[in-house]
Amino acid sequence: MGPVSLLPKYQQLNPWKGDLAKMTHLQAGLSPETIEKARLELNENPDILHQDIQQVRDMIITRPDIGFLRTDDAFILRFLRARKFHQADAFRLLAQYFQYRQLNLDMFKNFKADDPGIKRALIDGFPGVLENRDHYGRKILLLFAANWDQSRNSFTDILRAILLSLEVLIEDPELQINGFLLIIDWSNFSFKQASKLTPSILRLAIEGLQDSFPARFGGVHFVNQPWYIHALYTLIKPFLKDKTRKRIFLHGNNLNSLHQLIHPEFLPSEFGGTLPPYDMGTWARTLLGPDYSDENDYTHTSYNAMHVKHTSSNLERECSPKMMKRSQSVVEAGTLKHEEKGENENTQPLLALD
Repeated sequence: MGPVSLLPKYQQLNPWKGDLAKMTHLQAGLSPETIEKARLELNENPDILHQDIQQVRDMIITRPDIGFLRTDDAFILRFLRARKFHQADAFRLLAQYFQYRQLNLDMFKNFKADDPGIKRALIDGFPGVLENRDHYGRKILLLFAANWDQSRNSFTDILRAILLSLEVLIEDPELQINGFLLIIDWSNFSFKQASKLTPSILRLAIEGLQDSFPARFGGVHFVNQPWYIHALYTLIKPFLKDKTRKRIFLHGNNLNSLHQLIHPEFLPSEFGGTLPPYDMGTWARTLLGPDYSDENDYTHTSYNAMHVKHTSSNLERECSPKMMKRSQSVVEAGTLKHEEKGENENTQPLLALD
């Protein structure tokens, strides 16, 4: 059996017919709808795509202090898309991407799925990744905060697993254009656990995700957050860009406000959605797949795992709800409340999208 593509079937077909034949090879695989979205929302013009990329590449000589380890067209293009083809901003993000890796060498040493720390985080569901995308074509990532066993996973390893997962996902050009959503469920996340979220490690996460990665985040959604998460958010707000702050939503236990932004048909039952409860082993099996052995020996050597096979090995059993702590949210489906608008102002989103 050959490798299984993670791309939707419509992306595996060649859509170039008629007027679309002139599209650059860098847009090959994109649906016509996504190409039009890139034109309207990101200012992507196939006629000058190569010139845009070359102008960003030409700026590299201005930063001899940074080792630009990858500068091919497809790689630079994802930075242009992340910054709506503003070339200076795209180059700044490209430079920050590599500078962040230079300043945090230990984080990116053995930056592969077979790294023991990354492996443990993935198996424990950090992050979860839903198979289907939302109505805007965005990929949805999940974090069930209370599942963080601090004796087993360091925050840094969880961050590494998230960044590695994003590296895999961002290889898909559709996601470069459509972007991502992140939902964090804080149910039963204890004050003791929260006390480990120091300003230094939170800033490390912000720098890695907000300032140094070429992804479009359409929203970060907090659900069931306790008062001390509100307090933490207040502390980190100064480190957030205004654009980022406007994309953070604090829903409390209000399902209505969440469903206004992410339709229930795209959500698992933990969030009042119509999908089955999320199996926390899904994404771990995707990344670690065929290279997992009975001896727990991970030999995967590249983070470009877009073509991998699912496995029925011990990893699947290890990731099953019977073999690990609850893979779903620590609250039962339906615990979140449906409330009428204005019934409880504290549960409404504190921020709104642009």
